[in-house]
Amino acid sequence: MTTQWIDIPSGSDSFGGYLSLPRRGSGPAVIIIQEIFGVNGQIRAVCDQYAAAGYVALAPDVFWRTKPRVELTYEGTDLQTAVDLAQKTNIDLAVADIAATADLLRTLPEVSGKVAAVGFCMGGLLSYLVASTGKVDAAIAYYGGGIQGNLDAASKITEPILFHYAENDHAIPLSAVEVVKSAFASHHNASFHLYPGAEHGFSCTDRTSYNQRAATLAHGRSLTFLAEHL
Repeated sequence: MTTQWIDIPSGSDSFGGYLSLPRRGSGPAVIIIQEIFGVNGQIRAVCDQYAAAGYVALAPDVFWRTKPRVELTYEGTDLQTAVDLAQKTNIDLAVADIAATADLLRTLPEVSGKVAAVGFCMGGLLSYLVASTGKVDAAIAYYGGGIQGNLDAASKITEPILFHYAENDHAIPLSAVEVVKSAFASHHNASFHLYPGAEHGFSCTDRTSYNQRAATLAHGRSLTFLAEHL
């Protein structure tokens, strides 16, 4: 596969994104949306993972307005830095950046199909919110923090959306999961999976909460979902 950082236009400005192309050179596209730790090695590895599966994968730098190209680990002072960056991030502008990423992908000659968003933690919330703009053809939210507080967007989502939740998530109680499920009760476009015994961040191989079984199940379900809808 081929990887590089590219510029993503945003109004009169631009920001960076990590692009990973499949071996065949083209395919449908996925926007990989970071956690609060930046487009770090883990997120780049996820891009490469999807590129290996035949997708054009692009991870936009959500924190570019505050600290471009930041790469953080998951513990110690980096964790506090990540929290601070997340608190300084304007969610509406971040959603607009992801929409701009989708717009760019549709112009690339390497993109031969539709565009989906796949987000983790904060990125899960952003994936959900960008789905409500109609800018993507499908969306996946891994343990998306804050979705339960933004349910006004649910009625605007008409394309397929997949939610992955952890049973033992310290940041997202099961009551919050039920609230989100209730908001989509009348929708036929939403699917939910709850992973018994899993914790927040279960899909991230660099976290101590990584859960191999849950991560493998979730990734398989995500690939099936994308194959069906892109």
